[in-house]
Amino acid sequence: MNKYVIFKTGNEEYGIPLQEVVSIEKLTEMTPIPQMPDYVKGMIEIREELFPIIDLEYIFYNRYQTLNEDARFVVVQTDELSLAILVNEVKEIIEIAPEKMKQVPLLANDKTTYLSGVTSLESGLVTLINPQRLVGSLDGINELQDYLESHQ
Repeated sequence: MNKYVIFKTGNEEYGIPLQEVVSIEKLTEMTPIPQMPDYVKGMIEIREELFPIIDLEYIFYNRYQTLNEDARFVVVQTDELSLAILVNEVKEIIEIAPEKMKQVPLLANDKTTYLSGVTSLESGLVTLINPQRLVGSLDGINELQDYLESHQ
């Protein structure tokens, strides 16, 4: 069984493997970064460490997320960098058996290689995300990495 952090972005639920999640944080003040891709909301400092913030709703639906009291940062660690993913709401942490995850042919296109499968929960379908592939698929990620390296 694998554990996943289930969260909401837009009107849909998604999951990220718990082993890739560093922490789940309440919204704090974001510092904008000029000349970054549109999906980058800025930077946050958590326990004396800086993290870029990416707006998952912008990446998936090309619209900015509306911030409210349920919004959270899901801080993830990938091979490329650590970052805070802005989501509408974190729902729960659950175990999903590998046999419950389905591969959907629609997910297997070049633009969505970061979608690793779908599972069905009581609340509906949950799309599972591979954070490593998500970060690797983002346009402008190299500029973001360069910015972070120059401000360490």
